[in-house]
Amino acid sequence: MPALPVAPEARLRLLDVLACPHCGERLVLADGSVRCAGRHSFDVARQGYVGLLTGNMRAGSADTADMVRARTAFLGAGHYAPLAGALAGAVAPHCPDGGTLLDAGAGTGYYLAAALDALPGAVGLGLDASKYALRQAARAHSRAWAATWDVWRPLPVRGGSVDVVLNVFAPRNGGEFHRVLRPGGALVVVTPTARHLAGLRESLGLLAVDADKEDRLRRTLGDRFEAVDAGTHEHTVVLSAEDVMNLVLMGPSARHVTPDELRERVTALAQPLSVTVSCLVSVYRAV
Repeated sequence: MPALPVAPEARLRLLDVLACPHCGERLVLADGSVRCAGRHSFDVARQGYVGLLTGNMRAGSADTADMVRARTAFLGAGHYAPLAGALAGAVAPHCPDGGTLLDAGAGTGYYLAAALDALPGAVGLGLDASKYALRQAARAHSRAWAATWDVWRPLPVRGGSVDVVLNVFAPRNGGEFHRVLRPGGALVVVTPTARHLAGLRESLGLLAVDADKEDRLRRTLGDRFEAVDAGTHEHTVVLSAEDVMNLVLMGPSARHVTPDELRERVTALAQPLSVTVSCLVSVYRAV
C-alpha cells in the first residue's frame, strides 16, 4: 500500500462531510487541528489522522499495534487483493462521479484505497477506533482521510453527505449508516461465509464464523435498507507459516491465543497451506 498524504483538495471536501462530535457543527482546519464554531478542537496527529475520540470515549477493543503489524504484512503480501477487487467492483456502480465514500471500521484503509482506485473522482473518509491502524489509513490513498471513532456511537458525519458506506469485517450501526447516506445511497457490506478459512480454523482451533451473522445483519439494517445485490466471492491462497501467523494475529482470534501457542500449532501443519477465502459481498440501498 503506498504511503500517500491526503491531497489538499480531497481533505477540504472531506471536511464538509465531518461534523463536530459534540455539537454537530461543521469543522475547519486551523493550526494543526480541526475546530468548529462552538470552539471544540481536535488535534491532527503527525501521521495525518484526526483524533475525534475524546477523553470520555474509550477505544474499547480497538486493534493493537501487534494486530496492525500482522495485518499490514498479510495484506501487503496481496493475499486478499482479489477480495478488495470484488469490493471495488461492487461499489463502482453505486458511486456517482466525484462521490464520497465512508469506510466504517476502516482499519488500515486497505479496502477504502482499493475502492478509490476504481473511482478516480471520489474521496473517502475512514473511521476506526485504533490509532495504530489509522496511522496507515491516513496515508493509504491520496484521496482518503481518516479519524478516530467508535462506530457504535453516533457518527461524526453530516446527515445525507455520503454516497456509499463501506463496512468490511466491521461492526454495523444501521441507523447511523442510514442517516449519513444520501437518499438512495448504497451500503456495501463484506462478511465471511461459513467456508471462510474453514480448514485453517479447524486445524488451529480458532473462532468459528457465527452461523447467524447474515440474519443479524438484516435485523440490524431493519426496514431502512433494501437488498440490491449479493454475491459470494471465493479465491484460494497458498500461505507460508509466517503468513498463517499474520492471518491469525491480525484478527479477533489473536485475543484468544498467545503467539507462542499459535506458532506451535502452525508449525505442526503441513507447509505451505492452501486456504479458501470466502466472503459475501452485499449491497443495500437506503430507503
